This record gives sequence, C-alpha cells and structure tokens, in this order.
Amino acid sequence: MADLERVQTQILHRLSDLELSLLSQSFSLSSTATATATADDSATTEDRLSAILRAKSVRDFSFKRVSSDYYDWTLEARRDVLGAASIHHLCKSIVLVNTQAPSNVIDCSNRNYSKYYVVVVQYTARFNAETVKNFLYTLNNGMISKKKFNMRLAPEETSAKLTGYGHNGVTCIGMKTDIPVILDEAIAKLNPDFFWLGGGEVDLKLGIRTSEFIKYVNPFIINCSGN
Repeated sequence: MADLERVQTQILHRLSDLELSLLSQSFSLSSTATATATADDSATTEDRLSAILRAKSVRDFSFKRVSSDYYDWTLEARRDVLGAASIHHLCKSIVLVNTQAPSNVIDCSNRNYSKYYVVVVQYTARFNAETVKNFLYTLNNGMISKKKFNMRLAPEETSAKLTGYGHNGVTCIGMKTDIPVILDEAIAKLNPDFFWLGGGEVDLKLGIRTSEFIKYVNPFIINCSGN
C-alpha cells in the first residue's frame, strides 16, 4: 500500500507540474500576441505605407508631414514646403463612382468595368470625367452601351469606406479595397519624374518616383484633364 501511495503521489506531482507548464506556455503566447497587437496598433500610417511600398520593391519615395492649414496655402507655398519640382508636381487622388453601372456591377472585381475608380490628377489641371467615360467605353470594345457609363465624384463617406482614408488624405497606396487606378497622362510626362500626392492622412504627403509608382500600381494612363 505504501508503494502504491508513493506512485500515486508522484503521478499527482507530475500532473501538477504539467499543468503549470501548460499555463506558463499559454501565458507566454498570450503575452506575445498582445505585444504584437500593441506594436501593430502603434504603427503609424507612414510606417504602414512605407512597409507596403518596400515590399513591392518601391525604393524612391518620401513622406512629409505638413501643417494642418496646408490646404489654405497657395500651390507655390505647398510646392516649397514639400520641395516639389513645380506646382504641377502636386497631385491628388479622387474616387469616382459609375452611377449608371448595372445593378450587378457593385464592386471593383472587373478592372475594365468597375463600379469605382481612383483617378490621380494634378492640382493645376482640370479633371474631365467625359474622357474617362470614353476611355472605359473603348476599353470594353464598345460592348457596353455608353449610357452605362457616368463617372461622378463618389460621396465622401463612400470614398472613406472604400479607401480607408478621409478627405484630403486619400492615396492609392494601401487602400482597403483594390480599386483600379487611372493616372492622368500629364503626370507620367512630368520632368523630373517625381510627384507628390496624399499620404493617408490630411497632413501627410507622399512623394514618389513616377516610374516606380506606375510599376507598382499598374494604373491606366490616359489624358483625362486640361489646363
């Protein structure tokens, strides 16, 4: 009996040690997960977008934090604070919605006939929605009636939901939705080929080498503006 009790006691001790070991491992994993989540939560917009760009082999880019009254400044003042080559190198991203798309076209799964598009244009240019309509009509080989194209500026709440970025902070890098991008041809022709656009926050701007932007984003490049 004494031997049996001794064996039972040893088994109980081992079970106790095993439970403590498992609890310790669980606590360690939980702590690691919490620390990782905390690190992710603390990552800035600049950190997140920089990581995305580097992962896609984009190397020539720069972020610049600007004053909260940036949009009250002249284009010349904005050019100077960013160190842009000219006011023509200052660009913006806008989200368009095709208000005449059929009821079955509700997302961006078809790049050639998407419900939404992001257009990147210069601040110095006048955007022409009609040219985008004509381009998309031609892109679809005239198989879709022109009546099924009507490109309009998407409501601000729709833009924010699709991109994850608010007013004056929209950028086509790291969007929540993979929206097809249209780049105005005038930007592709800029010299030097390094332009500025929104950086994900209203006071954060992103400068990027045009050739690298095109290689990563793979936009449609069309003439969709005038001076």
